[in-house]
Amino acid sequence: MLGVIDIAGGRAVHARGGNRTAYRPVRQIGSRTIEPGDATALADAYRSLFGIDEIYVADLDAITVGRPQRPLIADLARRAAVWLDAGIATPDAARQALATGAARAIVGLETLAAFEDLAAIVDAIGSAATVFSLDLRDGHPLCPAHAGTADTPIDVIAHKARQAGAKTMTLLDVTRVGSGLGADLEAVRRVRIGAPDVHLIAGGGLRHLADLTQAAAAGCDGVLIATALQDGRMSAADVAAARRLQPSVSR
Repeated sequence: MLGVIDIAGGRAVHARGGNRTAYRPVRQIGSRTIEPGDATALADAYRSLFGIDEIYVADLDAITVGRPQRPLIADLARRAAVWLDAGIATPDAARQALATGAARAIVGLETLAAFEDLAAIVDAIGSAATVFSLDLRDGHPLCPAHAGTADTPIDVIAHKARQAGAKTMTLLDVTRVGSGLGADLEAVRRVRIGAPDVHLIAGGGLRHLADLTQAAAAGCDGVLIATALQDGRMSAADVAAARRLQPSVSR
């Protein structure tokens, strides 16, 4: 299980529905109130309240305007193992992510120019440090021209990414983020058809322990979670239960 931190303008913001201009600073994590937007306090709370020591960090400034928040990312990386989503699309950008302190560099479908570039990134930093993110909106791939259109089957994209060397994938529907709709289990199953052997982490809309166990049953090896922890719908006991009952979904 990875806790999610979206950062914009140096602050942790609460992602909802992919409308990045409407994101507001995070103020609460479970029972703990934090200084609005304090990303390091949020990372510390994931660890101390829930025992979560891996975090998915989406650097929205890097993704949207090409301005990485490297000092903040380095600070977060001193607190937890960071999987960094920062518009990474080249080997140099992937190396910079690791140099900043990230444990893994996330290469998103939304910003990838070609699957050949994904293969070059895998060659440059290794498959263990590379994560491919299959980005969706309303169930459709956020698909640049190289990969077809938003109607390109999810399993086809997953297969191409696996052929390029990706062994770990995240599956994230931005419309579901913060929605409480639950994970897109059909999309999980489609990824499993295209890339049956990848380590698959799903996120977007997870609400409670039942969602986590259903995600595991559909083929997930882990989950990304933020809102359900921040608003208290999932407790530390729920996280512990997920690890006991479905160990594959908690790592």
